[in-house]
This record gives sequence, structure tokens and C-alpha cells, in this order.
Amino acid sequence: MRPTILLPLTAALAVLQAQGRPDLPPPPTAPPAAGAEAPDAARGRDAEAAPTLVKGTARILDVTQAHAKVRAALRGTDHAPRAQADAWIRPKGDGARVLARIRDLPPARDLGGDALTYVLWSISPAGKATNLGEVAPRHGRARIEADVEAQVFGLVVTAEPYFAVARPGDMAVLTLAGVDGPKGTPELAEAAFEQVHRPAQALGLAEGEVPGGDPKAPLDLQQARNAVRIARAAGAPTHAGTPFGRAEALLAQAEAPKGSARERALAAREAVRIAEDARDVACQGQEALRVAEAKREAEARVEAARLEAARAAESDAKARMQASQAQAEASQAQAEADQLRGRLREQLNSVLQTRETAKGLIVNMSGVLFKTGKAELTPAAREKLAKIAGILTAHRGLRIEAEGHTDSTGTEAFNRVLSEKRAEATRAFLVSQGVRPEAITSRGYGEASPIATNDTPQGRQENRRVELVVTMEKRP
Repeated sequence: MRPTILLPLTAALAVLQAQGRPDLPPPPTAPPAAGAEAPDAARGRDAEAAPTLVKGTARILDVTQAHAKVRAALRGTDHAPRAQADAWIRPKGDGARVLARIRDLPPARDLGGDALTYVLWSISPAGKATNLGEVAPRHGRARIEADVEAQVFGLVVTAEPYFAVARPGDMAVLTLAGVDGPKGTPELAEAAFEQVHRPAQALGLAEGEVPGGDPKAPLDLQQARNAVRIARAAGAPTHAGTPFGRAEALLAQAEAPKGSARERALAAREAVRIAEDARDVACQGQEALRVAEAKREAEARVEAARLEAARAAESDAKARMQASQAQAEASQAQAEADQLRGRLREQLNSVLQTRETAKGLIVNMSGVLFKTGKAELTPAAREKLAKIAGILTAHRGLRIEAEGHTDSTGTEAFNRVLSEKRAEATRAFLVSQGVRPEAITSRGYGEASPIATNDTPQGRQENRRVELVVTMEKRP
């Protein structure tokens, strides 16, 4: 049986050439000639007209134990309900000889579609269908004799567009119904097999055209016309130009009035065979193109994914490098800030007691800085603050807050107002000494935050203070 559309195109060509067909072309690789239909459009059209495979079932019999002829009965389906046949099956070596006599079979053309003839098939238990030959009834009767290369098989008769089809169509007219054989003949079993469904587009018929043309023409000629038409609809001119051209030439020879009827019949039957080969090659060519296109699309998706992964990796590496660089810069900035903070603390501590806290550097101006109940700075306080201002103006990016505090002598309200005035007096003096006004603020806390007891004169003196909280501005 000839390979069908499940094989790659190159394999199909090799098989056909091995069958003595050196005229078949190599797989199509060149682009279409100028004016030819674009491949994508042709593939789209061919896909619409492409036959599809459907599942059918066939009853199978086993004659491996038979020592004489087995008689099998075939009965008509809904397509030909009156048809029936008797088949005598005789084991022969590893196979069997089948002789079938068929009756009440209607003309295939009457069944519609593109049917012109009938074919007898053997079906293996695995579902392989083998064309056993054409069934050509005269007045509803036909006789066919064929060899089957197996002893377990089923028998099916289908209506077909021509005798050389490689797979059974989906219009079965006769199926195995029963067996009358020697004692011990096993019961029939069922096997699934594939049938070809040809959609309306696959027929390739123009409006008003009938399969095979003139019904009065010889059946061989009608089948040749059918085979060439179906091959054309399957894309054979594009995908199998050389064999299709040969089939057209043979059809023209069969159509010509010259030559004997026998010569024209032989040309017609050869046209059928070559047209079927061209159709097979075209289907496989389209399948090869679809596979190649799917492969290209898959490769494109893989490449796109690879590029996306590469971009993501590059972006990730860049982000990691930027993060590392930012961390290094932050570490360096922190180290510089720590160094500056340490130098600033030492400088401020040389004038007034300075301690480092989570809030920042706190410069403690305690002692006799203000007269009792007053907010004016004493000369000693001014002298110390002048030195502090010199240090602060030498460093950029500092923020200073002057915080005023009092002891508990007097009312809470009085002490708050007094602490605010003393903090503001400190701020105003530092500004007068060159500290930027926007860099320093003031705030009074009254007696709310003592650092010593208010029960002793020494403790109250320590609580009467102004603290300068010095911080560094954060870099953007």
C-alpha cells in the first residue's frame, strides 16, 4: 500500500521513486515563480480543502484455524441498504484468498458526493486498511477476487472517486455481517480504522459541475477526471508539479479521439494512479510546510524567550551592579559622615561638654548662662557660643536645634515661656555669629526634661540649661 499523508515529504518521494517513478521532483524548496500564489494564501486555501480523518469500525474474522473455505456475508449500510454480498475466504499460506460476489449495488454516482466507483478493503485488527481492488458493478452485480496478506481481517466496500485511493472514504456501503464456516470458527470482533472525509471544498467542483463530467463517458475516463480534479484541489500544481503535469497529459491523451479505446482506457487508469501519487505528495508537501512553519514558530518563541531571559539577566545584573555601587557609595558616605561627626564632636567638646546620642550631637550649655528669671546671655555664655558658632559655620550641611530647659522654680507656664526665650536668645546669637538662619531652630521645654534633681541648688543649676542638638542633613 502506498504511503499516505502521515509520512514526511522526502520519505514519500523516496518510496514513489523506488516504485519506478523517477520523474517525481525533489521536495519543493524554491519560492513560487512570479505571479504564483503566495505560500501562506495557498496553505490557507489548501487547509480549507484538506481531507480529514474520521474513525470507522469494521468487524474482523479469523481463519487461521480454518482448513476449508469460510463463507462470510456482507450486508448493506444506510448508503446502500439493499446491497449484499457473499465472500468465500480460503486460507493460503500466511494469507487468504477472497472471492466476493456482490448484488443489488446501486451506481456509485447515485450516492452523491464525488463517488464514481467502489473499492474492496481488508482491515487489520490494528486498523490498517489495504486496497484490494475496484468493484465495478454491472446492473448491480460485481465479482472480485483478491489476495489478503493476513488471516485475521475484516472486509469493507466503500464508494470512492476513483479506484486508486490510498485510504477508504467515509461512505461504506457493505460491511462484514456474519460467518458460516467450519466448526469452531470464532465469532466476529471489531477493529477501528481511519476513513477519509472530503469536505465540499476538497471536491474542487465548479458551480453546476458533476464529478467525472459526462456520465455517458467511459468510467475509466470519469475516474481520471475525478482524480486530476481532486489532486488539483489538494494543491498538486503547487506542491507536486511534475507528477501532476504528467497526470494531466495522460488525461488529455485519454480524452483525445485518436488511438484505440483500450489505449485511451489504459491512459485514463494511469492518469488516475499518477494523480493519486501527486495528491499524496501535495498533501505531504503541505504537511511538511506546516511542520516547518510550526518549527519556525516554535524556534521563534524559543529565541524570543531566550532574548527576554538575556534582557532580564542583563537588567538583573545591571540592577545588582547599581545596588552594589549604591551600597558602596552609601558605605563611603556613612564612613565620611562618621569621620566628620567624630571631628565635629571633638571640636565641640573642646568648648562645651558634648555627647553623642541617637538624636545627634548634644552640646550642653549648663551653668550660670542666664541671670535668674532672665533670658539674656551672660558674657561668659556669649564667649562660649561665639566659639561654637565658629565651629558650626566651618561645617556645611548641619542642622541645629536650640532646646531651652529650666529648673522647677516658679510656675510651669512661666518656666516654659522662659525656656523658649532662652532658646531663641541662643539661636539669635548664633545667627549673629554667622550660622545660617534656616539651619537653626529653637524650642522651649520648660521644666519637663530635667537631667538632675531639683531638690538641691547644684541640681537646679544643671537643669537651667540650653542644649544644642546638632545633626547632619541627609544626602538625597
